[in-house]
Amino acid sequence: MILSGGMATGRRAAAMMLLHRLGLGRIRSLDSDTSPASVRHHLEMSAGYLLADITVSRTRPLQQTHLLAIREQLISSHSHLVITVPESSAPRDVDHVAWEPPSAEDIIQAHVISQAGEAGWDRVRDLVPVRTFLDRDHTPMEATAFARHLVAVAQGTALEEQLTSLGEETTQAQIESWLTGDKPHLRDKAFLISLSVFDQAPYALAAELGDRLFTLLNKTENPGSPEGVPVFGSSRQTRLNLARARGYRSTETTAWGPVHQYMAAFNDPEIPARLLDAAWMLYPSARPALVAWLRDLSADGRPLVRTRASAAAAELTKADLPSGLAHFVEPWADGKKYGSRLAAANTLTLAHLVRTPAIPEILHDWCVGEDKNRRWTAIRAYGLLGPVLPGEALTALITAARAYGRKENSKKAREEDEENEELLELIEAIQLLLLAARGPVLTEVSRLVADDLAVRGPLLGAFLLACEQHGDDAEARPLVLEWYCEALDESSVEAGELTSLLRVALNDRQHTDQALKTMGEWVGFAEGSPDVEGALTVLLSDLAQDPAECRRLEHLLRTVSKAGGVPVAERLLVAVPGGVLSQGARR
Repeated sequence: MILSGGMATGRRAAAMMLLHRLGLGRIRSLDSDTSPASVRHHLEMSAGYLLADITVSRTRPLQQTHLLAIREQLISSHSHLVITVPESSAPRDVDHVAWEPPSAEDIIQAHVISQAGEAGWDRVRDLVPVRTFLDRDHTPMEATAFARHLVAVAQGTALEEQLTSLGEETTQAQIESWLTGDKPHLRDKAFLISLSVFDQAPYALAAELGDRLFTLLNKTENPGSPEGVPVFGSSRQTRLNLARARGYRSTETTAWGPVHQYMAAFNDPEIPARLLDAAWMLYPSARPALVAWLRDLSADGRPLVRTRASAAAAELTKADLPSGLAHFVEPWADGKKYGSRLAAANTLTLAHLVRTPAIPEILHDWCVGEDKNRRWTAIRAYGLLGPVLPGEALTALITAARAYGRKENSKKAREEDEENEELLELIEAIQLLLLAARGPVLTEVSRLVADDLAVRGPLLGAFLLACEQHGDDAEARPLVLEWYCEALDESSVEAGELTSLLRVALNDRQHTDQALKTMGEWVGFAEGSPDVEGALTVLLSDLAQDPAECRRLEHLLRTVSKAGGVPVAERLLVAVPGGVLSQGARR
């Protein structure tokens, strides 16, 4: 029999069991390097023979003529032979049996019942360490090793706590076995690392970029004779089996909508981060290739690739903060290109989310420092981290805002600021922070706008930018309008703070037009919405505190009414002191 199976699936043990069950008495093992043509000369004795993972290739194939000669010799010597081959090497023109291993739970259950009985299995089957182990993907050998310890627990000679670390040690041992030694091939090791970066992403992407990593790793390993990439190498399923991963059909979100793809994902969700950590920390010789690879990916034209490169760099920074900063974050932050600095900001953001130490301190120092590129990077990261670090983010962003407030208040300076990429990023970061953290940030922003002229401009810009946001649904009410309606219903002080900011914006020459545009949009949302109309009636009344404000708002409502045919604008005139009287006088 020829038995084919995946790596570490127990195909050799299955072959041994087949021969054992035949009751042959003696079982002999043949060298895997035995050529197909010479196998028959090693079968002279009556016995059970095992030829595990016979070495075959295009120049030394296993053919039907070899098998006929082997069969003739086996019949003559009253013997049996099982040949095992890797799944990827199974001969296409020769009959073979595919080996499917039993599940890890079946293996463990069989071991425990055979030594501790059904009662022993019932005692341990639902223990948390057992369920955790079974939730992950394990080979028959790993399941057997775990079962030995579980038997001791079932028999009362070992403690349950000892099982907890066993699953972690098993996973770590598997990762190190992938990366250590000659097998698997360097190209497959590169694929494993690539898949850890592109877990739950298209398989073709992980394979393509894995080959790019293989080229870089091979230059380190064989600098004098770089090896080419086999164009048609291992099959997709063979590579997924090696990685203990699964393939499945799903959709990938793109700029052009969802696209159907064949995706790949590790069966154990903890493998990707741990595999990256091991490659970075246990095998320093791989670092130059990994650094060059991720830097290359950060400039890729595909958003998914760039995002995953930042996520991988964040994991490596968590494992080794000084090296991560030196190899990825700082070079990206110091780059002249927008995409490079964006990669640095994304890496710092993700590094903090995976609990890398010292990220808040780094962001603060960069945000208030003199280096323009690093300041931009920190501002961008704060915008993304606002919900997580509201207090620290606001303090640092206000410090950065003061730097702009000290500029000479001239037309030229304002025009420069409007084109200043960093200022726009600062305004957007504060806007994101305001919408994410809401109450506490609103209170501080409202206070600073009233008391600190140096930061009034950026803060008003951020507030008005927040007023334009609609969330995921562009047809929904603006987020700040919805916020104001909720605060008004709850008699919250936030309604007064929102009103105060809007009133200051309406009276600020740099922001009047933008504030009027916001109010005009809000009036449009009041049509057909009694609650919004009621809220705007209160808001307009609070905004119109002097004759100039009354005239400005009256003009706005009449313009909206005439331009858009919005009847509610006419009705809202009642909220503006003198608005209805002025309307009657005109008539």
